[in-house]
Amino acid sequence: MNNDQNHIAELINQPLTPENLVLIKSSLSELAPVDIGNLLTSTPAKERQQLWDLFDEDLQGEVVAYVDPDLVADLFSDRSAEEIAQVIEKVADSDDLADIIQLMPDELGEEILIVLDSQDRERVKTLLRYPRDTAGGLMDTDIISVRSEVSIDVVLRYLRRHQKLPDATDQIFVVDKQGFFTGCLPLATILITDPRKLVSECLEQGIEGVLADLPTHEVAQLFERYDLISMPVLDHTGLLLGRITIDDIVDVIIDEADHSILGMAGLNQIDDTLAPILKTSRNRALWLGANLMTALIASFVINLFEDTIEKVVALAILMPIVASMGGVTGSQSLTLVIRSMAQGTLLESNMGWLIRRELAVSVLNGVVWASLIAVGTAILFNDTTLGMIIAIALVINMAVAAVSGAMLPKILKSLNIDPAIAGTVVLTTITDVVGFLTFLGMATYFYA
Repeated sequence: MNNDQNHIAELINQPLTPENLVLIKSSLSELAPVDIGNLLTSTPAKERQQLWDLFDEDLQGEVVAYVDPDLVADLFSDRSAEEIAQVIEKVADSDDLADIIQLMPDELGEEILIVLDSQDRERVKTLLRYPRDTAGGLMDTDIISVRSEVSIDVVLRYLRRHQKLPDATDQIFVVDKQGFFTGCLPLATILITDPRKLVSECLEQGIEGVLADLPTHEVAQLFERYDLISMPVLDHTGLLLGRITIDDIVDVIIDEADHSILGMAGLNQIDDTLAPILKTSRNRALWLGANLMTALIASFVINLFEDTIEKVVALAILMPIVASMGGVTGSQSLTLVIRSMAQGTLLESNMGWLIRRELAVSVLNGVVWASLIAVGTAILFNDTTLGMIIAIALVINMAVAAVSGAMLPKILKSLNIDPAIAGTVVLTTITDVVGFLTFLGMATYFYA
């Protein structure tokens, strides 16, 4: 935050007296809409709503596109469809407008669409046909296109008729008479090419559009791979529908990073950092319940060897080492595979090699650390048998953990389960159960 935002944040954290509200409103007039949106996102829920209600419809329309999407529905929770439509009609980009409508409850979203003016309704209808996580849901229909048979001079005169080009315009799209995409014409090419040349002679080679139903994470990979600023979006017949720009892709990348980080802790992107206590508690309860079940399973396994633990108390001291080393090894493989899947570098052709590599690495590390732990255990407890048992259990558990961590993401994804959220829970269960069974099982064999 800059100094102005920090000053407003300090005022918000104070009691919202009429005097403070006047000061806040006056200070907000000096901020850009994007900064106001960021300020709203970082404000606790109650104060956020009070701050939002200070804005007039024009300012709300400018700011709403920059607020965290998961908070938008809450800001409009007490508004009618007509009131919401009056605000969001001022949103400039059609993709942002469609996103806001999709974030509303289904029935309310349909009502908003009905009361929007005809121009906004038409520019949004195409986008609403596609899910938010596809190229069609991400695209903007505000595009500039020309025909291939016209000259560069005609293109230049056509562009000069526009008061303003769409944001992030680095190229214009070329279509035929029916509107089917034929290629791209970079602005730089237009500026340096002989005006008498035809557009068809100047098309950028190798640039193809993406289909509207392509997942957004795959679109992001294309932007990264080819260093793109914009890309056309097509339907299955090749008809030009819209375009995706780099600012949309940055949002996708940030959302995916948030999803991966929060998923590891059983949270999702709907969890508001500054949400009320009860709402946050409800959102986290399911994850805590799942972890409790895994802990109960591990406890059940330990209970099977109660008699052995009573005879050799050192087992209780050493058990966490076996489970912890397996857990860390598995987490390393799990994280690596999830990241590779997100980047599109993990294919069926290299999956087998990756599993064998992870297994070899885990065994090598397992032998090294197991040897050290075996020597330390034998010296500390004056028991070479116990040192041998923990060493073998450690190597076995680390090997199983590495293979499980490498295979789980693919298995969970085939079951339509998000590996970023469920992977850690399942992996923890596997490493705990295998570790305790191996360690305590061998101890029972030697000491019973």
